Amino acid sequence: MPQPAAKFVLAQADAAFAKDPYPTYRHLRDSDPLCHQPDGSVFLSRYEHVRAVMTDAQRFSSDKRVDFLPKFGPSPLYEHHTTSLVFNDPPAHTRVRKLLSPFFSAQAMKRMEAGVSANVDALLDRAAERGRIDALSEFALVIPLDLVCDLLGVPGQEREPLRHWASVILGGLEPVRTPEQLAAGNQAVLDFKAYLRDLIAAKRRRGIPADQPDVLDMLIREHDGGSGLAEDEILHNCIFMLNAGHDTTTSFITNGIDLLLRFPDQKARLVADPALLRTAIEEMLRFESPLQIGNRKALAECEIGGEKFAAGTFFHLGIGSADHDERQFPDAEKFDVGRTPNRHIAFGHGIHTCAGNAVARMEATLAFGKLLARFPNFERAGPTVRPPRWRFRIIDELQVALNP
Repeated sequence: MPQPAAKFVLAQADAAFAKDPYPTYRHLRDSDPLCHQPDGSVFLSRYEHVRAVMTDAQRFSSDKRVDFLPKFGPSPLYEHHTTSLVFNDPPAHTRVRKLLSPFFSAQAMKRMEAGVSANVDALLDRAAERGRIDALSEFALVIPLDLVCDLLGVPGQEREPLRHWASVILGGLEPVRTPEQLAAGNQAVLDFKAYLRDLIAAKRRRGIPADQPDVLDMLIREHDGGSGLAEDEILHNCIFMLNAGHDTTTSFITNGIDLLLRFPDQKARLVADPALLRTAIEEMLRFESPLQIGNRKALAECEIGGEKFAAGTFFHLGIGSADHDERQFPDAEKFDVGRTPNRHIAFGHGIHTCAGNAVARMEATLAFGKLLARFPNFERAGPTVRPPRWRFRIIDELQVALNP
């Protein structure tokens, strides 16, 4: 049963909410769309409110230097989350995004697509020999992790620890955190930075290629030329790229497989009409947004939903709730692979729209297109296991029988 809206406290979210937050979200949208929290923050659950705040970067800040200090203290997690791209405002946000933009161009996407396609084929070849696959660890995780590591020039044999580091660093952003989780997150930042320093030193010894450098090569070259990011900015934005570039895409693909298993009629519809793949992928993003909760802070007095809020008010943006808002999406609780229009905000909106959204869509298109073409009869071979995570919509394990 959903928590009564008047009693909903994000900082007290439990495992039941992590497993299925949508009944609570609906109750909030209907009964308490501007849900005041005990710490003075406000949880926004309706689409129009969440999207409006995302759109207005002039009045709502993503900078977390003030708000994260009580949460993390002067720690490695604080340093990381206040230096990386996503938690910065212009001009810092603009400067970093501009440096990274060439790697998300149409030409770069074509080069990436060939590698991803070959990787998906190889993963499915190996799975075919066994007749089953762990949708997370043997498929959804490998595809984006390999791509982002390729972009940063991380050698294949050195990639395994990155998955653990990413998980515990992003886990530090959850509204409920134990001291042990924070300690693990802080250590992961230190370990990640140490690894990247060694990688940068190795790249400098080898020499930065003039033709088609990877992202880290380019950042090193710009830094050494005096016009790029400072060393700590390079380290933290590389960590951010590795974390965001593979963690949310992994969840996107895994949740999508789970949705097709939960709604076999829609899976059959997609198998019968592969032309629906584009709209199906957007519906997967809407129905199970990998990022469920964002946040912003008001820079000036503002009005939302007829209520005035003081400058400095901290807002929790219920992305997962907004994307299920019946006011925006007819039959919002229906998973419809042909849904159109579909103006979901799973990738954000405004200047903080995910820079890698086209890459994630490309990876998912290849993953689902090839999986469904080769194994249209795949079915569940075990339960969907979700950890107690609230900010991110995560699956820990999902076994699938391929049934060619």
